[in-house]
Amino acid sequence: MFKKTLLTLAVSVLLSIIAVIVVMLIAEKKVQQPLNLVQSEFITVKSGTSFNAFSKQLVNKQWLDNDFWLRIYAKFNPTQSKIKSGTYQVTTETNILSLLNLVVSGKEHQFSITFIEGSTFKQVLTLLAQHPNISHQLVGLSPSAIAKKLAIVQDNPEGWLFPETYAFTQGASDISIIKRAHKKMQSALAEHWENRADNLPYKSAYQALIMASIIEKESGKYAEHPRISSVFVNRLNKHMRLQTDPTVIYGLGERYQGDITYAHLREKTAYNTYKIKGLPPTPIALPGAQALEAALHPELSDYLYFVSNGAGEHIFSTNLADHNRAVNKYQR
Repeated sequence: MFKKTLLTLAVSVLLSIIAVIVVMLIAEKKVQQPLNLVQSEFITVKSGTSFNAFSKQLVNKQWLDNDFWLRIYAKFNPTQSKIKSGTYQVTTETNILSLLNLVVSGKEHQFSITFIEGSTFKQVLTLLAQHPNISHQLVGLSPSAIAKKLAIVQDNPEGWLFPETYAFTQGASDISIIKRAHKKMQSALAEHWENRADNLPYKSAYQALIMASIIEKESGKYAEHPRISSVFVNRLNKHMRLQTDPTVIYGLGERYQGDITYAHLREKTAYNTYKIKGLPPTPIALPGAQALEAALHPELSDYLYFVSNGAGEHIFSTNLADHNRAVNKYQR
């Protein structure tokens, strides 16, 4: 009788083990099935979300028909239930297990925003304000107030952001992103200033930043930047006015409607380099690395003038007569 009872118990234990193994194998197979997705989507796991709440979230999004096998899998694999908050991108190729691995790893999706060379601080703020994945904390703040937040000495923060693509996670603040851009520009400017050429007409690194911004706006052709820089450096050394249209345009602000008039050129503003001597008071845009390099390492030349040839390049001249002929040929 005892042996029969022992045998029955052994069989029961064995059947139980087999049942557990079968359930485990089924759960393993179920979590390798694809999610019900027809296109890539995002899922945000809020802080403090339990695993059961997460699995129900998948059902509510209709990515899973039910969460039974997912919860069973988590019971057998407790480390796979330690999900982390964040926003994750899920593609159509993602199965349940790979999604689980992603959320457990905490590797959030990296969104991005690009500040383009030659764009203005105002355009950067607009770009930030329009991004749906950024927390907007700068809305309503004046440029001078933002400059204080960035610990910028000048009231106008123009030119102090490095143009580049910046990655961030869901909900990153706009101020955190421009702080990164400002820090990178500080570093880039300091490095270029430290390694600058001799006998440049700048009293400070900030003046070099101003010059770099003008070079950036004058030409999108990087190969021309050192030569354009040489023209402006030569003019400064000869105490000639810079006479560059981009500074005039910047000074006009909202009044600029696509054309510079003779009235604009005659109007004496702080940025009208046809009227003022030397550099304008601030940069006029975000200069890139090539413009910074050109401002601090200009080409050695005797050029004093240049004009666009209408095909994306410029014609350079050493004297006014040649320049006027080039203007007549390409502009008039």
